[in-house]
Amino acid sequence: MSDLRIVNVVGCRPNFVKLAPLIVEMKKHREIRPLVVYTGQHYDGAMSDVFFRDLDLPEPDLYLNVGSGSQITQLSSIAQSFEEALRDLRPDLVVVVGDVTSTLACSLASIKLGFPVAHVEAGLRSFDREMPEEINRVLTDAISDLLFATEKGAVENLEREGRPRERIFLVGNVMIDTLRMSAGNVGRSAIVGRLGLAPKSYAVLTLHRPSNVDDRAALTHLAGALGE
Repeated sequence: MSDLRIVNVVGCRPNFVKLAPLIVEMKKHREIRPLVVYTGQHYDGAMSDVFFRDLDLPEPDLYLNVGSGSQITQLSSIAQSFEEALRDLRPDLVVVVGDVTSTLACSLASIKLGFPVAHVEAGLRSFDREMPEEINRVLTDAISDLLFATEKGAVENLEREGRPRERIFLVGNVMIDTLRMSAGNVGRSAIVGRLGLAPKSYAVLTLHRPSNVDDRAALTHLAGALGE
């Protein structure tokens, strides 16, 4: 059987976590040749290299190195660069994950060139069009050939938007697979001792959406909630 060439798109941090178990599974099948294309939407080593190492991801087969810019600038740069990559790689399927700029840009380029797209984590909705991610996920779902949903509510959203039921698959959350894969590494981590922390004396928090961290009133509100 000839190789089934599947191009897996990685843009930034959430994509690494979602893609890792998919690559592991693909490698179990000799007929599948998984390829990783890293757009470089997150290009700082602390935001990318560490994920390849900790999640045992293969080095990217192609690095587009798009860098920073406005959302429109990034969207255009990624789509153009990925178009060139597609002409060389000629994949049987393009897999995009999540809802970042790279997800939409690579989906658009693929569909325009006639390559089928599978969207992992399809159908999630905040119903807030001020969120860039909401626009990305709605548009990606509208053009994808295969829609892999994490939960029943996502399936209902896709059906409500008129997506064909035969293209929707309820598969669960790949981030749980990553959590299970990483459990051993977490247990071996020495970070708590290195920081001199006592058990149950600390908490870990990440905040990343602009609506949370770029708005003083919103961040103050969150800080107050944490204090309580």
